[in-house]
Amino acid sequence: MTRIVGVHGIRQSTTSQRQLTDDWSGALNGGLGELDMPVLPGDALELPHWTGLLARGANHLGLEEDRFDAAVPLSEGEVDFVAAALEEVVHQEDLDRIQQLELQTLGLPQLWPPRLTRLAMAYDLRFPRGGGKLLVSAMREVRLYLYEPDLAARVRSFVAEAFGASTSVVIGHSLGSVIAYDLLRRGEIAPDRTAAVRTLATCGSPLTIPSVRRGLNIADGEPLKLPGSIRWVNVFDPGDFVTGGMGLSTLSPEITDAQVNNGNGDPHSALRYLRASPVARVIADDCR
Repeated sequence: MTRIVGVHGIRQSTTSQRQLTDDWSGALNGGLGELDMPVLPGDALELPHWTGLLARGANHLGLEEDRFDAAVPLSEGEVDFVAAALEEVVHQEDLDRIQQLELQTLGLPQLWPPRLTRLAMAYDLRFPRGGGKLLVSAMREVRLYLYEPDLAARVRSFVAEAFGASTSVVIGHSLGSVIAYDLLRRGEIAPDRTAAVRTLATCGSPLTIPSVRRGLNIADGEPLKLPGSIRWVNVFDPGDFVTGGMGLSTLSPEITDAQVNNGNGDPHSALRYLRASPVARVIADDCR
């Protein structure tokens, strides 16, 4: 009986739904174990593998290909969107420091325009180990969802089918948090499949970036809202390059932020977020 619907994030085209479900279940149960809570039943989590739709919509020829890889040239629209997103999260003092240096492309694609390279270098000052390069890749995939409406509608419809009458928690990671929020706010899920939903938990969400919210037709200053009485818990790591190190609570009084420390290796890791105690508490509160 499905109690939790998970919506995965970026860069999942080379894995399978079964592997993702096993990985997510293991991480969630790890967090529950740290709270001395029993593990989830085997059928508690439904995790639709929506990346398959995105890959087909993007005319992927094979799993080994990644159209968002740094070696793949950006389109003009991608450059504009990604640069705008970076401008919204880069600190001015970091950009000033970079402006005084010669343009360096070590580790960055030389085909990138200078504007984008400088912004990525400036972001790296806050998020070392290639935070700028990683954000560029993430924002390219986010943009595909935001600005390909037919594809986005197919993704939402596919995810909506995962909901059941007993679904009480929705967990979205990275771009999956955008999809989950977009789906719930649009009311595109059959009412009998959302009646039991009590909580949306977002992890590592790029909704912190104004350009992403504008792509959802959310005006600057407009609060993020969910229908009905669904509560919203947003989990973020200050070292997460996708969020700019920020939470969502300043964007709406209805959102509760929970700060975690996912370590230095990969602060954006889905499995580290899912194992965190704030996510375990949501499950303990709403799925028992």
